[in-house]
Amino acid sequence: MMKSERILVIGSNGQIGSVLVEYLRGIYGENGVVASDLREPDHKPDYFEKLDATDANGLAAIVKKHGITQIYHLAAILSARGEQDPLNTWQINMQTYFNVLEVAREHGVRKIFYPSSIAVFGDHVDVTADQYSYLDPATVYGISKAAGENWSNYYFKRYGLDIRSLRYPGIISYQSMPGGGTTDYAVDIYHKAVKGEHFECFLKEDTTLPMIYMSDAMDATVRLMEASADSISIRTGYNLAGMSFSPKEIAASISKIIHGFEISYKPDFRQAIAESWPQHIDDTVARKDWGWRPAYTLDKMTEEMISELQKKYKTVKA
Repeated sequence: MMKSERILVIGSNGQIGSVLVEYLRGIYGENGVVASDLREPDHKPDYFEKLDATDANGLAAIVKKHGITQIYHLAAILSARGEQDPLNTWQINMQTYFNVLEVAREHGVRKIFYPSSIAVFGDHVDVTADQYSYLDPATVYGISKAAGENWSNYYFKRYGLDIRSLRYPGIISYQSMPGGGTTDYAVDIYHKAVKGEHFECFLKEDTTLPMIYMSDAMDATVRLMEASADSISIRTGYNLAGMSFSPKEIAASISKIIHGFEISYKPDFRQAIAESWPQHIDDTVARKDWGWRPAYTLDKMTEEMISELQKKYKTVKA
């Protein structure tokens, strides 16, 4: 029996949103999830609403039209792209979230999911970030996410809005292409490998960053949102960990399957962004509060990524 919720996903065309919509529909039914984005996708699903998330009135109209009970707010300009126009990134990332908060408060939306990021940590956390590490972000994307976490906590305390958040590491998936993040090399590298192409990495070979496979990210997101309210002790953003690895390590994992895969390194401005982030994430609190456990290792993820991308590109296994 499907669960009786009406969920709005804002930013449904993005890397997370495009997968999350289908994942949620498997739980809540086709009629239970409304996808929305600034542009219509090539294959527009049922229950899609075109939405400019900076338009609060447009958002309110969709919430009222569909009787929305939960909002997953995924629209944002990511780290690397955000540094190209910092003020615009701040304006869009924050205004869209303020619209969600106010529309939810005014129209009785019961739950909000706000995706945060490891970008909230600064370069003073050079190895492992624990749940309560000081937030000193080095990018405008990270600054906006840290501010959003604090506004989430404020709206929970002031208005009782049930807002839940995860500090996502880099997310790796075969379902969508990279979207402008610093960790995107770990998606692009699989595409190049499966197509038999040389990969030039924009990070140094030993740059270790926290990552998570999309399947684990989906499980964590819904597990958090379905947890009982009294088990939620963090109203800013929960640390979330999957695995940590460097470009050299992911290349080695790929080479176990695709022999002869070649990689070279040409660090650019994204190297400085990566160096401002921790290498590992301590997610002990998430494990204790709502039972989080990742299912994927680097090699298990690599096997699935290559298998799925080979189907996509219709290539023959190496």
